[in-house]
Amino acid sequence: MTITVRDEKRLLSDDEFETVARTHYPAICDLGRKDLVDHQKRLRDLRAKARDRSREQRREVRGKAAPRGARPATDNTGTARKEQVFVGALKRVNREISRFAKAEGHESQRDIMLRALEQKRAARKQTHPRAGATAHHGMTAKPDGGKHPKVDPDYPTSGG
Repeated sequence: MTITVRDEKRLLSDDEFETVARTHYPAICDLGRKDLVDHQKRLRDLRAKARDRSREQRREVRGKAAPRGARPATDNTGTARKEQVFVGALKRVNREISRFAKAEGHESQRDIMLRALEQKRAARKQTHPRAGATAHHGMTAKPDGGKHPKVDPDYPTSGG
């Protein structure tokens, strides 16, 4: 069951409500990573306090513990709901912190492209000599690298 902001304001003190109000959607986007971590710690402390008080009130209702205040507690629903408010706020903060962590883990497109360019340039370097002429499909002319002597066509040959 969701708790409305109006119910949160009624359940919490002013400073507690201020802390929880910053965890709602557009305000949480304005918080930086450091602010989120500070809110996370504060909300954990508030949740622990509400949880402990709720357990104490439950024990008072059952008669297992002595009353803490002037009147013994009759139920702990208000304190339990207060704890639920802090749990919801803590979930929102944790989700935002994990979003920050996920965004930091990804490389930017520029970094990826620069790394690919470096790999491409490194692959261009030839570490082995070329194989030279190789067999292909069909006949190909093979360049003749040797020198041929020039013969005068008018020169008489033997036998004639």
